[in-house]
Amino acid sequence: MQKEGQYHIPSGCAIAGLFCKDGRRVSGESMIDSITVMHDRSNGLGGGFAGYGIYPEHKDAYAFHVFYDNAAVRETVEDFLSRHFEVESLSKIPTRQTPGITDAPLIWRYFVYPLPRKLHDAQLDEREYVMRCVMKINAHIDGAYVFSSGKNMGVFKAVGYPEDVGRFYKLEEYEGYCWTAHGRYPTNTPGWWGGAHPFALLDYSIVHNGEISSYDANRRSVEMYGYSCNLMTDTEAITYIVDYLNRRQGLTLEEVAGVIAAPFWSTIETMPEPKRSQMTYLRNTFASMLITGPFSILLGFSGGMMALNDRLKLRSMVAAEKGETVYVASEESAIRRIQPELDRIWSPNGGEPLIFRLNEGVEF
Repeated sequence: MQKEGQYHIPSGCAIAGLFCKDGRRVSGESMIDSITVMHDRSNGLGGGFAGYGIYPEHKDAYAFHVFYDNAAVRETVEDFLSRHFEVESLSKIPTRQTPGITDAPLIWRYFVYPLPRKLHDAQLDEREYVMRCVMKINAHIDGAYVFSSGKNMGVFKAVGYPEDVGRFYKLEEYEGYCWTAHGRYPTNTPGWWGGAHPFALLDYSIVHNGEISSYDANRRSVEMYGYSCNLMTDTEAITYIVDYLNRRQGLTLEEVAGVIAAPFWSTIETMPEPKRSQMTYLRNTFASMLITGPFSILLGFSGGMMALNDRLKLRSMVAAEKGETVYVASEESAIRRIQPELDRIWSPNGGEPLIFRLNEGVEF
């Protein structure tokens, strides 16, 4: 395994998340504070955050966050957007000069609505249309990368330590009911702005600690369904698998977890019916989307968050609750940094999804 940096940490990378089931919106400063505790789990080659509920004034628009290599490619993308969307507003994403964050691309934000005539002509639902437009930009316009495209949420990422990334993007000025964060320790891919976590498509975002040995099979599988894995990294493939299974195939998140962290056949054989038949169907039907290798992931989505370990629990993950707020992190210290007094703290079992949603009646 390739070493990057002075030390190799076999369980490197840090993930952290918080979720307010009552819809209370908290500052991104809390997530910066949490991930800072795990500084030594990353090596400065990537950090990032996803926040949900951060754009209430534009909650019905798709928020595109885009990296550009130069102004010319920005003009090309904006021409594409004007032909496919109603652009409600556009601007640079606010940043500040921060030690440790260098060589920043142009970073812009667009609040957009699909043009009704385009939806009619394409005979696609709104989310599928947006997904295909994002894929077209990322696959065919060199020098541009849409790294966030959901409603009332946004991804903020860069090359650097996560605490520096959070300050660079002024995350203390944003408030959300859900935050996830990642500190990267890449071992097989270079550190660059697009390769930092979270990876996102529509309102799905993934932060991931681990290394996926099934990447080639997973990538080939999702590419059969129109996804372009341009970044050649396993977390990108996981994001597209979740979108395909949950949005396109209509599987529940519990079923999605049963595909990507499927129980062993020997375990399935001991399950009572109808659970055994259900798991047999999922394993046979979506075999190429089984994720093998050590991983712990946090999935953010509109109105919820899911935490999931690989079935052998080869990466650390701790969960905790305090009142209506849920915390998940690679280390307990990252949770206690922002909430010392907890009602409950535990380590989920391997392959056991923890799925948290907003309380009934709470809007997102």
